Amino acid sequence: MSLAAAWAATDDRAAADFWCALEDHRPGLLPNSEASLFFATLGSLVAGGDDRAGRAALLLVLGRAYRRYDLLPYATTVSDALLATVARHGTQPLWKAAADRATRAIRRVAAQVGDGPAWWPAQVIGHERPSPGIAILTVRPWRRLPHHPGQAVPVCTPRLPGRWRWLSPANAPRADGTVELHVRAVAAGAVSHRLVQQVRPGELIWLGPPGNTGLSLDRSNTNDLLLVAGGTGLAPLRALVEQVATAQAGRRVTLIVGARAFVDLYDATALDKLQCAHDWLTVVPAFSDDPCAEPAEQGDALTIALDHYRPDQDVYLCGPPGMLAGARSRLLALGIPATRVHTPATFTR
Repeated sequence: MSLAAAWAATDDRAAADFWCALEDHRPGLLPNSEASLFFATLGSLVAGGDDRAGRAALLLVLGRAYRRYDLLPYATTVSDALLATVARHGTQPLWKAAADRATRAIRRVAAQVGDGPAWWPAQVIGHERPSPGIAILTVRPWRRLPHHPGQAVPVCTPRLPGRWRWLSPANAPRADGTVELHVRAVAAGAVSHRLVQQVRPGELIWLGPPGNTGLSLDRSNTNDLLLVAGGTGLAPLRALVEQVATAQAGRRVTLIVGARAFVDLYDATALDKLQCAHDWLTVVPAFSDDPCAEPAEQGDALTIALDHYRPDQDVYLCGPPGMLAGARSRLLALGIPATRVHTPATFTR
């Protein structure tokens, strides 16, 4: 049996057993109220089976947790408590080597992540389904999430504890502290499926520490912007538009929003409101498979974007892997300086 399969078979008593084992060795090391989520997250990392982005999310959350609760000097104690717990629940000796690898990785990340909460409980206060397979969640963290436009945060639902996935807030920080998340349910995405299909207003989710993705704006730079979005890659770029709106720097912004057809343009109402409110913003849809679209709007997002490119613009792109593959090299081949091309870090995709 693989580690992932063995971990999936661990029963509901395991988190309580883990905390008791930890208390036996080091009383007061981890609050009981945090033990269940910590155990689920640590076990998910040790069991493996995640892609690179999922592993990066787990490591960021755990690295912050180890700093938050001063666990680094007692990492062996934590690992031993995990091993003792899974042994009681019928798993196998391969856990020891996997736990050692995970602990080394957590130590490396913990040295870089800074201080602060490991996760923010957040109540879902809005859940809209504007398009098939897509949900817009509005959540209110119990304490303010210190995020910046262009960043991404790991997100976890109690419906699948210990599984964290990256999502980018679609808004600049708000006075009421709420955060808007755009989620597309993908075939292999257990977390995204639950967020889109199952989560409802009133439920809690967890938000992890914000991470930089390479899409943040340089506050000292006032160049005009060409933003190219595909699907829910719109979220961080819409947040950049909101940031420009508050900065009043006089820069002009062209936002290209790629979708297959008009029905897939899921955030049209919010985009219309933004464009009506700001004369420096131009929103252009790009439809890759809609014969009813205007000729100037027919094509993939990057091709349409190049029709609007000007040499004084910085270019930001975010979307599915198929859209991003080769996009940077295509832009560089056209003579656009590399310093003006911004794409998301691979760990968030």
